[in-house]
Amino acid sequence: MTIPSPNPKEIVMSDPQVADFTLPATSGQTFTLFAQHGKKVVIYFYPKDSTPGCTTEAMEFRDSYPDFLATHAVIVGVSRDSLKSHENFKARLGLPFELLSDAEETLCRQFEVIKTKKMYGKEVRGIERSTFVIDQDGVLRRAWRGVKVPGHAQEVLDFVKTL
Repeated sequence: MTIPSPNPKEIVMSDPQVADFTLPATSGQTFTLFAQHGKKVVIYFYPKDSTPGCTTEAMEFRDSYPDFLATHAVIVGVSRDSLKSHENFKARLGLPFELLSDAEETLCRQFEVIKTKKMYGKEVRGIERSTFVIDQDGVLRRAWRGVKVPGHAQEVLDFVKTL
C-alpha cells in the first residue's frame, strides 16, 4: 500500500514486508537481507559503475556514511555490473559500503527498477536510479524512483533519522 507524497518521485510505503534476497557483494562477501534484521537498510540502485551520475551518487553516500552508521543503517549499492567492476569502482572511490552484483536482474525485478529508456535515440533496458529504505523489521518504509543525484543521499539520511 502506498501513501501519497507531495513529491511524485517519492513513494511512502505502509507496511509491505520485503522478501529475503541474497546477492554476491564486494569484499568477497554475500549480502542477505534477513541477516540485517535489527538494522535499517538503504538499498540504492544505479545504472553503471564509473559513470558520472553514478560516481557522484556513490560519493554522496560515501561522504554521509558515518552519519548513516550513527543511525544503525547499512548502505548497499546495486547494479548489473560484475563483481570485478564493482571492486574497481569501490576501490577507486574509497567506498566504505558494499556493492551488490545483480547480473541476472533478480533484485532489480523484485524492486521493479528495470525500465525502458531512450539513449541516443534508441530504446534500451536499464536500471532506473532508485533508493529504498527498509526498517529494522524488514518493512519497506520509503522508495524514491527516478532519483536526481544532487542532495539525494542527504534526503535519504534525513528520512532514516526519523525511523
